[in-house]
Amino acid sequence: MLLFEHMKTEDLSDTLLARGVEEVIVCKHLESRLKSGAKLRVKFGIDPTAPDLHLGHTVPLRKLRAFQDAGHTAVIIIGDFTAMIGDPSGKSSARLQLTAEEIKKNMKSYLAQAGSILDIKKTEIRYNSEWYKKGGVPLLYDLMSKMTIQRALERDDFQKRIKDELDVTLLEVLYPLLQGYDSVAVRADVEIGGTDQKFNLLTGRKIQRRFGMAEQDILTTPLLEGTDGTRKMSKSVGNYIALRDAPDDMFGKIMSVPDALIAKYFTLLTDELVEVIAERERAMASGALNPRDVKFELGEAIVAMYHGIKKAKAAHAHFFAKFSKEGVVREEDIPDVKIPSGSLPLIDILTKYLTVSSRAEARRLVLQGAIEVDSVVVNDPSVTVTVQAGMIIRVGKKKIVRVE
Repeated sequence: MLLFEHMKTEDLSDTLLARGVEEVIVCKHLESRLKSGAKLRVKFGIDPTAPDLHLGHTVPLRKLRAFQDAGHTAVIIIGDFTAMIGDPSGKSSARLQLTAEEIKKNMKSYLAQAGSILDIKKTEIRYNSEWYKKGGVPLLYDLMSKMTIQRALERDDFQKRIKDELDVTLLEVLYPLLQGYDSVAVRADVEIGGTDQKFNLLTGRKIQRRFGMAEQDILTTPLLEGTDGTRKMSKSVGNYIALRDAPDDMFGKIMSVPDALIAKYFTLLTDELVEVIAERERAMASGALNPRDVKFELGEAIVAMYHGIKKAKAAHAHFFAKFSKEGVVREEDIPDVKIPSGSLPLIDILTKYLTVSSRAEARRLVLQGAIEVDSVVVNDPSVTVTVQAGMIIRVGKKKIVRVE
């Protein structure tokens, strides 16, 4: 089932414009178009400056998928031409230019990785070399005549570098115009980008207007902090979680994310209901819920999205075994036990399959907090457990099994 197909039009527009959104320009105009039932062309551009996408890239991609699920046309622009310049957004120095060979190498897996989020068969894929190579120098002349140097140098990044007497190249000044013309070339109604892209996105509106087109609406998404908890997720900083990370590595990196980011990661990177996220946040703040346990759920949810639930469970088990509080349990040492799938009373699982001597003993262990299911302490003897392959159950300090 599509994520939004059960929602009313009014609810849908609220969701598209609220969750994981920092700012909408112009909000009332876009809201009106969504409620009118108009089918919009929603653009997101990405330059192949590195071979891997990371979780930070998925924030705008997930928003693009939400528009796609709502019946709008998702337009991905691969900036194979603009990548040779390098986006100056948020940069304190001029970016090194990439060669055509480096760009081609980086592009190879981009669509496969983006396909883990988007329905690629229904996505319009464009490369901006299409129009820049065809238009050549006359197009660049025309484009540069559409903006003054004063406006191009307004951006904070440039002003700071000029103040610090650092170089700002003419190629970097040209970049926002090129990104803006992309919106003209694909006739974008909406453009999505991170908050650091706001200047470029606004430039797109100006360029469209000066080419006689209606201005696109803009939707900016929050920047995602990396594993260090402070700086924007970035390969150059080294605080990133790549979509192509092995399941164990991805899970381990998620577990290293500061507790303060748990709710933000759930909101921006998963489909968990906002009400559930808010409840977890309140429970963690009050001490009723251990952030570690919530992070286990977060790790499984994200790894499952890119590697499947089975590998997510295995990654959880591996992490649990490797970093257990006793520090001696190895993954290969965890015995498998056969338990029928489905919902079973915890007491029955303990007595029938895990050799706990009696129901009274099982109740005592539960009430003492000696039972953990997938690293979550269970202290209610009446609880029912949904049994799944790969589930890890701990009984006391020494007994630990994996459900076969």
